Amino acid sequence: MTDRPEPSRPRPLGGIVHVYRGYDPVRFPPPTNPQAGMAREAMGEHMLSFGSRRAFTDEELAEAIRLPPEAIAGLGPSIDNLIETLERRRERILETWNPSTAARIADEDANATINAMTPPEEHAERFRREAAGRQIRGLEHLWYLLDPESRFAVDVVRLVDQLGTLDRVEGLRDDWPFRGRRPMTVEEALAVRDELEEIERLLEQLREARKNARLAIIDMDALREFVQDSEVEGLEALREKAEELMRQMAEQEGLEQGPDGWRMGAGAMRAFQSSLLATVFSDLQGGRTGRHDPVEQSDGVHELPGTRPWEFGDGFGSIDVTTSVLNAVRREAMDGSKPGVPRLQAEDLEVHRTRSATKCATVVIMDMSGSMRSGGQYVACKRMALALEALVRSEYPGDRLHFIEMFSVARPVPRGDLIELLPKPVTIREPVVRLMADMSDPDIGEYDLPPHFTNIQHALQLARRLLANADTPNRQVMLITDGLPTAHFEGSDLYLLYPPDPRTESATMREARQLANEGAVLNVMLIPSWNQDEDDVRFAQRLAESTRGRVVFTAGSDLDRFVVWDYLARRRRILG
Repeated sequence: MTDRPEPSRPRPLGGIVHVYRGYDPVRFPPPTNPQAGMAREAMGEHMLSFGSRRAFTDEELAEAIRLPPEAIAGLGPSIDNLIETLERRRERILETWNPSTAARIADEDANATINAMTPPEEHAERFRREAAGRQIRGLEHLWYLLDPESRFAVDVVRLVDQLGTLDRVEGLRDDWPFRGRRPMTVEEALAVRDELEEIERLLEQLREARKNARLAIIDMDALREFVQDSEVEGLEALREKAEELMRQMAEQEGLEQGPDGWRMGAGAMRAFQSSLLATVFSDLQGGRTGRHDPVEQSDGVHELPGTRPWEFGDGFGSIDVTTSVLNAVRREAMDGSKPGVPRLQAEDLEVHRTRSATKCATVVIMDMSGSMRSGGQYVACKRMALALEALVRSEYPGDRLHFIEMFSVARPVPRGDLIELLPKPVTIREPVVRLMADMSDPDIGEYDLPPHFTNIQHALQLARRLLANADTPNRQVMLITDGLPTAHFEGSDLYLLYPPDPRTESATMREARQLANEGAVLNVMLIPSWNQDEDDVRFAQRLAESTRGRVVFTAGSDLDRFVVWDYLARRRRILG
């Protein structure tokens, strides 16, 4: 008996085929979403660098949010058709015209003007040299030496115009591969050049838009001169879809649109700060454990989900009544006691586990003197401030955090104004400066002073006042600077002294010791600068040692993670 082969069956498909109908790229996310937060990050970095909260235009928003081309259905074919139309128009021009005749006529016109001109004797040699070389810039410089009312000066202006025309016509011949035979006049050559330049500009815009869906860069009015209105209208409809998609993405990132453009809302600003903080912790790597584990105390403030047996000395306010009563019921049931109201015993009591609510008061002094502009140190300083503020707000809401801007004087900075800080402009460039201003004089204000000096003494004095009101003994000051102080107060007199003077250093050290006497610790974050030397380092060490603090040497790019790490380390020491 012969085995019969089984009839072949159709092979199943390799997968499941889905049919999507009604796909709307505006309401449905594109296959590849733009990276989240791109516009928010771009705005944040702009504010850090320029200290400006100005609104972003739609064009700047489009630059920040790069849409994938596949997010706009039909974008590729539509733009490809327009590119093909413009390329055909360009080819027809190149196959028709020959610019050689126009270049020869323009050259002959320039030679005729040169031969008819009679330069003054003192300028004759220079004129002949510049004219023979067709040097437009040289002839313009020569004109400034002439009497503008003279006939020769007028002829120089006419010659410069003719040489400009010659340059454009010769450039037409050199920049495009003409293959036609039809001769041009000079006027026709200039018109053809304008048309070709416009076509090339539109082609560049279309190719850029096809690559990143930035349809806003296309000059629709100019495009109408070369293609049909229906094609432009189709492209405008696609642009409206792209703009709507960008608006939705911007709103999802927390941006708000006003009459003057797009701004970061409060939620977007917090998200930007959180991203800075996340970057800090990703850079710390092993330092991620800086977010310390909860510390159990006998009478904490924040209750944790778990409980533990009561111990002698525990406060009664932390007793978990429900668990304690259940323990008593369970114990009496196991002992065979008669039913009734359970009688609590010490062994039944359970208390909530708690986390220490120890608070810390911190003042961050940010150097915004003129030298902080070098290498963009001020940007790193502001990035650090925003990351630290996000850390305190999210994880240590009970802590007090203050910021001080330090320059020729010092002043507190509200957290909302941190982004606007900029290093002060250098207004005095003398090698030696010895100035004194009586700040008790009502006619002298902050804006009357040269702002770019460094007044550490005044900043420490202001920090001491801010910490005096703190309801915690855990107080610290973080001084971020790049060198020696160059300003100090003596009573109401403000001294601005450069090079740094021992008088300023003495006043600063006295203020630091007073800060230490009141229980605060000063840590100095010393940023490198172009004019920093050994004296700067030694002063920073003396300043920190006077308050039982320390000096941290860090590059500006590492400032944010060093300061955040220092803050966390201080918290761990406090919680002990």
